[in-house]
Amino acid sequence: MSEFVRNIRLWFAPERVRDEGATPDYRFSLANERTFLAWLRTALALIGGGFAVDQFLPDLRWGARVGLALALLAAGVLCSLRAVNHWVRCERAIRRGEDLPASRFPALLSLVVAVVAVAMVVVVLVGWEG
Repeated sequence: MSEFVRNIRLWFAPERVRDEGATPDYRFSLANERTFLAWLRTALALIGGGFAVDQFLPDLRWGARVGLALALLAAGVLCSLRAVNHWVRCERAIRRGEDLPASRFPALLSLVVAVVAVAMVVVVLVGWEG
């Protein structure tokens, strides 16, 4: 079974993470949980931003509006899925005494948000009359 599939199974059975390694100092697990919640808040903000673009920019050309909204919504979905996967991977590493897993996701998310922000700057400067 691949590591990714194993991690997905642990999303729905987090008590099985306890079968690995030793019980860590609870502060590390709580810090991991706070990071998970921060990722979820980011996901909710991205999803809210996607809906805001769609609902509050009706004069923006349909393709541009939908493209920006879908980019933000997709980033929110990916961020929420990544949050739980990262939580499981970090919890397992903490319990095993391993280094925390590296991730390229923050860079990818930053690029998506930057592209949407640049597109919004263009919309503001050029105007949104189709």
